[in-house]
Amino acid sequence: MAVVKARENDIDLLARLLRAEAEGEGETGMLLVGNVGINRIRGNCSDFKGIRTIPQMVFQPHAFEATLHGYFYQRAREKEKRLARRSVNGERVWPGKFSLWYFRPEGDCPPTWYNQRLVGRYKLHCFYEPIAGECDNIYNTF
Repeated sequence: MAVVKARENDIDLLARLLRAEAEGEGETGMLLVGNVGINRIRGNCSDFKGIRTIPQMVFQPHAFEATLHGYFYQRAREKEKRLARRSVNGERVWPGKFSLWYFRPEGDCPPTWYNQRLVGRYKLHCFYEPIAGECDNIYNTF
């Protein structure tokens, strides 16, 4: 059962984001991008207040650099669509399980990023969770 509303065109959009942001990090890396995106929709907090749909999340200004490049606009593939559906259905993996942010630093992950704590690294990306009490909705069970 979906934890956010998603029509087929939303799945396609999310699938394109997963591929464009993290294809080089494999299926787990792409699923982590999905975790962060779904958390942003469910959280309705911090920088993501009012983000209630997949298109709003994907195209939020300054949210995902991949939307600025042509690769993002290529047709979604079945592999990424399956990962997008898993994300929409609430599958979460560490370190993206409760994360709202990730980025790829030049070197080591800083312990905080925009005052959010580092929870872990997956391959080249560092993942950050909100501080306690800031975005409690992401910690709710589905």
